[in-house]
Amino acid sequence: MTPLLHLCTIIELPKIADARGNLTFVEGVRHLPFEISRIYYLYDVPAGAERGGHAHKDLRQLIISVAGSFDVGLDDGLRKTTFHLNRPYQGLLICPMIWRELGNFSSGSVCLVLASNAFDEADYYRDYDQYIEARQNNRHFNGE
Repeated sequence: MTPLLHLCTIIELPKIADARGNLTFVEGVRHLPFEISRIYYLYDVPAGAERGGHAHKDLRQLIISVAGSFDVGLDDGLRKTTFHLNRPYQGLLICPMIWRELGNFSSGSVCLVLASNAFDEADYYRDYDQYIEARQNNRHFNGE
């Protein structure tokens, strides 16, 4: 099994500071290693609720906390780490074949996700044991 967590990293996005308020933007492949095919966001997440609990076979994502904060737990089958997202000018890049769990949402938080592909249920591992089996059988993203 090949380690993959090192491929998941915080990306600094442009931040234009102004007395009237700050502005941050994302320009597809200029700021990301993929073209954006889908955008979605999570909001009004109840206290104590968790989201995620899956891995993607091919999908790449950038997760941004545009309001409030939340934690993103990542697991590549060998190691685990947690990122606390709370800055709208930073995004967490997640490569394929990483199990992710989102939790600890603050009141009023908004989680914005920029995705490389349109929704496809066949792209998901929703069972952790099946995910680990796939990783052990070298069905994994190679970082390219």
